[in-house]
Amino acid sequence: MSSPSESAPGQPASPTVGFVSLGCPKALTDSELILTRLSAEGYRTARSFQGADLVIVNTCGFIDEAVKESLDTIGEALASNGRVIVTGCLGAKSGSDGANLVRSVHPKVLAVTGPHATDEVMQAVHAHLPKPHDPFVDLLPPAGIKLTPRHYAYLKISEGCNHRCTFCIIPSMRGDLVSRPVGDVLNEARALFDSGVKELLVVSQDTSAYCVYLQYRTGFWDGKPVKTRLTDLCERLAELARAHEAWVRLHYVYPYPHVDELLPLMADGRILPYLDVPFQHAHPDVLRRMRRPASGERNLERLQRWREACPQLVVRSTFIAGFPGETEEEFEALLEFVREAGIDRAGCFAYSPVDGAAANALPGQLPAAEREARRARFMAVAEEVSARRLLMRVGATMQVLVDHAPALGRRGGRGRSYADAPEIDGVVHLLPPARASRTLKVGEFTRARIVATQGHDLVAEPA
Repeated sequence: MSSPSESAPGQPASPTVGFVSLGCPKALTDSELILTRLSAEGYRTARSFQGADLVIVNTCGFIDEAVKESLDTIGEALASNGRVIVTGCLGAKSGSDGANLVRSVHPKVLAVTGPHATDEVMQAVHAHLPKPHDPFVDLLPPAGIKLTPRHYAYLKISEGCNHRCTFCIIPSMRGDLVSRPVGDVLNEARALFDSGVKELLVVSQDTSAYCVYLQYRTGFWDGKPVKTRLTDLCERLAELARAHEAWVRLHYVYPYPHVDELLPLMADGRILPYLDVPFQHAHPDVLRRMRRPASGERNLERLQRWREACPQLVVRSTFIAGFPGETEEEFEALLEFVREAGIDRAGCFAYSPVDGAAANALPGQLPAAEREARRARFMAVAEEVSARRLLMRVGATMQVLVDHAPALGRRGGRGRSYADAPEIDGVVHLLPPARASRTLKVGEFTRARIVATQGHDLVAEPA
């Protein structure tokens, strides 16, 4: 939880709100919007459930483990505080009886909303904890309230998804894809860079599909026309990043043909040569059962073209092992894809049924033990591939964004290269600088020579 702000001397204490944000970066940006509104209206955030006037829990409802974590957190907040508002994906989920799942399990919550529902959450807060003061005295940072460290931030460019993957219920919770106006996105990006952000992480449910349903209509930013398409957006983000000596990183990029247009931007260093591509599988038959929007063969060819256009490209992805009907032959095809494609960073889930997902009705459901065994086999291969690709970096000098540097970094620190997204990839362990006068500062870049690998991480000497 965030620390509470202080009330002015002689004035009554402002009402306090406890806040817990669970789930993915897209949910985190929803939390930041809510916290920004709360701060703008004079609410403070509390250090604990017990010290708050009420608690907001932003939930995740994608897989069973996330549902359990969300329900447990709501229960903990109710037990400690008693006044709880629930928002997020789990808030839109129904139980087996068709009733709202959160209210069925925790009927004492004050209110329940679905995801990206800032206005509804604020209405619930106002109903149970009236806003405290005149907005003329608000002191709100231009970039809003952020839950990430000061030097990096997520930028959500759209909400919802038009795909109907059989294992996923996100469209039923977040709706069809709706993209933000390009001018609004670029204004937020500029405010974030102006506030000191050195790495902007672009997220959505399907980043590649930004504004495709609008047929790339022309928008405006700074009085100039800008097409609402991903390539044009990235070109403008690159201009802003260059002016602020910062990075732009893309997440959740589906491998559509028009993504090819981004590779020259990456090869020229205008945006990071890093793509987070949710392949999920490689065998065409499994992809068809998943109703994924691309085939395994084309993905391999596309990756090859991408690396020809941008040899320094790093690709991370997520996969599902043990999907219903997956044969040993299909699973081996997935392992071979990871080897041949040279996936730099890979995560894997053992398939688990999600209430409301179409995949629950597919034949050939595998035993849980077999699903877990395949996940373990996948990760062994993925880690072998990743370790081999990491070794290729030993001896190179890379730019590193410093995330942690005790004692001004004189004893070393920790950071990330362009190949490492925060919290999901590896890190660069920075050794103490050779020169006594050399310091490392959080949120600043340093050049460092890679001297070794350490599991998923790199070890480097500051240059």
